[in-house]
Amino acid sequence: MKVIILAGGLGERLRPLTDEVPKPLLPILGKPILEYCIENLKKHGLTDIILSVGYKSERIKEYFGDGSRFRVKILYNIESQPLGTGGAVKEIVNKLGIKDNFLLLWGDNIADYDISRMLTEHHKTNAEITMSLTPREDVENFGVIELEGNRIIKFVEKPKREEATSNLINAGAFIIAPKALDILPDGKSSIERQCFESVSLNKKRYYAFKHKGYWFPTDTLEKYKQAEEEIRRVKNENLH
Repeated sequence: MKVIILAGGLGERLRPLTDEVPKPLLPILGKPILEYCIENLKKHGLTDIILSVGYKSERIKEYFGDGSRFRVKILYNIESQPLGTGGAVKEIVNKLGIKDNFLLLWGDNIADYDISRMLTEHHKTNAEITMSLTPREDVENFGVIELEGNRIIKFVEKPKREEATSNLINAGAFIIAPKALDILPDGKSSIERQCFESVSLNKKRYYAFKHKGYWFPTDTLEKYKQAEEEIRRVKNENLH
């Protein structure tokens, strides 16, 4: 299964750290954020990776190269202009002629996704999209999901905390059947808004996979510092 990782953001909420270093290369305990993602993929036998990059892409290519140093294969899709989550993915799928299910990851989360189990669930439900979810208190910072059983029936991007109908949020890992992208226009688009938020989900086969491991977002200075503290704690626990 191919893996697309979106790693082209400007990292504006992480300035001044990202003035010289692109967000995927910011270190946590001496290792770039994106390297944590790749290590978890390898644990599940996923080594065919496409990185969608933009801001300071040459730095990312210089570090990861063709992936052989990490025992994976890496191709690059250079976003000459920001295409949003939907536009970038659709461009890659069309360019490479991807016909089978693929895994999509946001490149700024560090998580031990159980992708093998997620794929099993995806096949079991015959889903168009399976989205990983994780519980959070600060739902106002994320896309919030409402379920009926295990089926996604509502998606609200960054609701007010008091108006949120669930504490389950989009955890940034998806298994997608390419036909699910047909709803997206060419050019700039958003998977979250155009596949989930602005369409009726009644007839869609969108299912949830509840992530039970650790999950650390790194998209703001505060979250980046928290992620470093939490990963240090996880590593220390694993040593004992």
